[in-house]
Amino acid sequence: MNQSLPKIIPVNELKNTSNIMKQCQESEVPIVITRNGYGEAVLMSIKLYEEFFSKVQVATLLNDSLDQVENGIKGVEGKEFFSSMKEKYGK
Repeated sequence: MNQSLPKIIPVNELKNTSNIMKQCQESEVPIVITRNGYGEAVLMSIKLYEEFFSKVQVATLLNDSLDQVENGIKGVEGKEFFSSMKEKYGK
């Protein structure tokens, strides 16, 4: 996977909000806002944020599942799970 580096802009460029919003919408990477050369904030499009957040959710669920396996917690077989869902929610 080849991921581009984030775009970096100084805080004083935020004065041109329409240009920043356009960059945000067109960018496939976050925009890092700096002050005195140090990162202060991150801007990103809603699309990019939703993609990032969904990846974090999946990673969290996977890590929780791996922790359960390592701690000996027994899972539920797929057929049993789907049967219980059908019973609970119908169809």
